[in-house]
Amino acid sequence: MTDVTNPQSSAAELPTQYTPAEVEAPLYERWVERGYFKADEKSGKEPYTVVIPPPNVTGSLHLGHAFEHTLIDALTRRKRMQGYETLWQPGMDHAGIATQNVVERELAKEGKSRHDLGREAFIERVWQWKAESGGKISGQMRRLGDGVDWDRERFTMDQGCSDAVQTIFKRLYDDELIYRAERIINWCPRCLTAISDIEVEYQEDDGELVSIRYGDGDASIVVATTRAETMLGDTAVAVHPDDERYAHLVGTEIELPLTGRRIPIVADEHVDPEFGSGAVKVTPAHDPNDFEIGRRHNLENLNVLDEHGVITAHGPFLGQDRFEARSAIVAALRAEGRIVAEKRPYVHSVGHCSRCKTTVEPRLSMQWWVKVGPLAKAAGDAVRDGRVKVHPKEMESRYFGWIDNLNDWCISRQLWWGHRIPVWHGPNGEIVCVGPDEEPPSGDGWTQDTDVLDTWFSSGLWPFSTMGWPEETDSLAKFYPNSVLVTGYDILFFWVARMMMFGLYAMDGQEPFHTIALHGMVRDQFGKKMSKSFGNAVDPLDWMDKYGSDAVRFTLARGANPGVDVPIGEDWVQGSRNFANKVWNATRFALMNGATVEGPLPPVEQLSSTDRWILSRLNAVVAEVDAYYEDYQFAKLSDALFHFAWDEVFDWYVELSKTTFAEGGPAADASRRVLGEVLDVMLRLLHPVVPFVTESLWTTLTGGESVVIADWPTDSGFRDAAAEAEIAKLQQVITEVRRFRSDQGLQPGQRVPARIDFGDTGLDAHDAAARQLLRLQPEGAGFSETASLPVSGAKISLDLSGAIDFAAERKRLTKDLAAAEKEKKQSEAKLGNEAFLAKAPDNVVEKIRTRLSTADADIARIQTQLDSLPKA
Repeated sequence: MTDVTNPQSSAAELPTQYTPAEVEAPLYERWVERGYFKADEKSGKEPYTVVIPPPNVTGSLHLGHAFEHTLIDALTRRKRMQGYETLWQPGMDHAGIATQNVVERELAKEGKSRHDLGREAFIERVWQWKAESGGKISGQMRRLGDGVDWDRERFTMDQGCSDAVQTIFKRLYDDELIYRAERIINWCPRCLTAISDIEVEYQEDDGELVSIRYGDGDASIVVATTRAETMLGDTAVAVHPDDERYAHLVGTEIELPLTGRRIPIVADEHVDPEFGSGAVKVTPAHDPNDFEIGRRHNLENLNVLDEHGVITAHGPFLGQDRFEARSAIVAALRAEGRIVAEKRPYVHSVGHCSRCKTTVEPRLSMQWWVKVGPLAKAAGDAVRDGRVKVHPKEMESRYFGWIDNLNDWCISRQLWWGHRIPVWHGPNGEIVCVGPDEEPPSGDGWTQDTDVLDTWFSSGLWPFSTMGWPEETDSLAKFYPNSVLVTGYDILFFWVARMMMFGLYAMDGQEPFHTIALHGMVRDQFGKKMSKSFGNAVDPLDWMDKYGSDAVRFTLARGANPGVDVPIGEDWVQGSRNFANKVWNATRFALMNGATVEGPLPPVEQLSSTDRWILSRLNAVVAEVDAYYEDYQFAKLSDALFHFAWDEVFDWYVELSKTTFAEGGPAADASRRVLGEVLDVMLRLLHPVVPFVTESLWTTLTGGESVVIADWPTDSGFRDAAAEAEIAKLQQVITEVRRFRSDQGLQPGQRVPARIDFGDTGLDAHDAAARQLLRLQPEGAGFSETASLPVSGAKISLDLSGAIDFAAERKRLTKDLAAAEKEKKQSEAKLGNEAFLAKAPDNVVEKIRTRLSTADADIARIQTQLDSLPKA
């Protein structure tokens, strides 16, 4: 333990430079070994629980993960310091499609496919891959400083989570909330599975819009499509019931080109009569809107594409790929004179599989579904009645817009890796759903359903499956519901909605979390989405290696405004590294100058106004930071701490106190104790966001075991408005004189004789400190006042003779004044020209107004400098 009675010895234990690479890893392992992050379900403390949004086991943490983990870690570290029984629950998601694709690519390198191995051997291969690669994310979380309870780490495919999945599937099935039906789904012809909406990425593609005439003469009708190949599956043409142009055709039939089939013309209110020709082709098996039209009019569902996107309709296009068939069909229609118009390129939004980038195909398919109506209503009611709060509140409308209009959820996937659907099919069409404690039916002809569940199904159980549900465990009783869910707004509709529905259903109406704190997406410094394809993606480990984990964390937290995207650039990380270095160097300097936490603070009457000012500001910042934490305002709390530490503590209090330290005596002892107090509290306030540098400094300063388990600071209520006003006035004086010195071209360290008259400002006690900060010597013999500066009721007279070439300075300033006056004249002329103002864009006019304002300010500043120079 550090000997706090010998501050010079304490400071000597700190290297002259902070080197994150030498500090971070050993500190983190010590925290883990000492069990600081372990949560005790037997504790009598009030619980605080956050589950990690489980990263996919396939990859590594990207900058978005680092951002989210930083915010959660800051929340949980603070609550732990406040005395809560804090659980940050770690774990990973099995990521069905992504993981299967990764392992299949590995097999392809060996010249094999999963079908060569068979299902059981392939699953075994995936588990082997998971064992080899799954530790990468854990290592990155350690690098970042995640304070998770590693003993509780879970995986969505482990036995406990599997039991939870099977249990809730069985309950939903028995409650008739899970059913099997043929519906339109998103189908990936490459991954050969249905995919969820969140796994579809939409992008603007160059396509072709063709207008096709169905029928002939007065009985003809024109439809437009970007997917000409689907016309082979048309079973109707639809028009709006009130569209008089087609009233005579409704109820008749028309010949479908290239097929010889006749299809009906139906009236349906879904059709927009103002769009295009007002008529649409209806392909129920290949479009979700058409499917609904087909249901309303009892149309046939013709599936003309197989799972690979290959044409199955008999005729000349049989066996062609969908894109090959598209061109061939358009050519055939053109040859028959059926193409009325063609528009290419036709830029439109097209869905692609987020995993393999293949164009998604809407496809009619037999799948398993969750009937979400009653579940979604409960999830909406929980927010409406205030049991669950969405933060920021303006995001509530987006939540309701989704949850109130949720369609039934397709939960089956045609994969091998994932939770196998716990349903057995019998030889005579029987269906039996089996719970985790039940034996599946046996005998000839009984087989388990081949599909697996959507990854979101198991991750939707995450807040309680990780606690041991369906068993009534002590962990579940202690830590459910979660205190807050911290996640991106981009998965509000998917993961968050599913957790809400499942949590309320499985836990007897008990919400899964009290608050949903939504953050934005991390973007590059220009606001552009980060992506490998854009060449702007960043591996957070690269920045951690270069600048340290604290620097990355502080940069991310400082950009985290609720629900708003976060731009980030390397320059900002470098700036945060500079801040960490500033905290290190300034604390080390303070320790070298005797800052201490020994003994109580001196009585207020024994403190200088500078001491009282910083203590008043310290307590105000404690209250400010607490309020920001409760409102999830990470950017504001980080900014408040940055400016308090750098501007007020280091740049002002430490500098103002240097003369007191040099003079010694009781005043110096009091200031050393105040400085120790300020550093102690400041480091504890900073710790949740920048844990490593604060741990090193705080333990050295205080001799305490660890700042991780130190008490969170509380506002003592001490305020001293008079001291704050006095120091604010002193700061004004010093700032103005510094600006004057700079304007006069004086070097920062250059000392000049000066007379300081504080008048009735009450700042006389700060004469020595002001002179030290301003590099002003006593006036001495031969003092000649060559410049005078009145500031805030004080007057500073300076002797600049010998320090400045007045003639050269007057010449330079006169030239600058002439340039500013010319700029003003030109700007006034433009703004006074009515013809110019009538034609110029608003932004151009505003730019000229800004130039005029700047010129006015420059003229006033330069004239003041000229007036302050001695007369020639």
